[in-house]
Amino acid sequence: MKHLPKHLQPRWRYLAVGVETWPGVDLDRAAIQHALWGAARGLLGDLGSAQLDLTVLSTHVSDGTGGFVVRTHRGESERARAVVASVTEIDGHEVGLRVRGTSGTVRACEEKYMRRRREQTDQRDVVFRDAERSASVRGDRVDVRTGDSFAGATTLDLG
Repeated sequence: MKHLPKHLQPRWRYLAVGVETWPGVDLDRAAIQHALWGAARGLLGDLGSAQLDLTVLSTHVSDGTGGFVVRTHRGESERARAVVASVTEIDGHEVGLRVRGTSGTVRACEEKYMRRRREQTDQRDVVFRDAERSASVRGDRVDVRTGDSFAGATTLDLG
């Protein structure tokens, strides 16, 4: 089978998406892909979802932070950004997604938007709500373990 001429080949745009969730959460490609397809179907319907053709190409998510690259058709970047913004949960874990940028090639997308240094996560014991608790500290954000879940705080909230 012959390849299509260059002017007939599909044109793609690549979105670099940053992820933040609770510490200790590792997300895999399949879970992210499933969440994006569900969000696209819910926001745009089956036809709109098919027109976007969202595909997760690479993921770098571990210990609650990281990112991934999503492919979509050229001209559909704004609708793809809306779909990414509507995702609040992946594989049962609450997530915050943010589109860092859009590029015309995977390589440029990863080099420009995904090569940022990961924030170092430190484990500390902190005083929160008049009790000493275990916490994960990333920059000025603190995730305090409260029983089976976490409470988001800042360094100003700790006593």
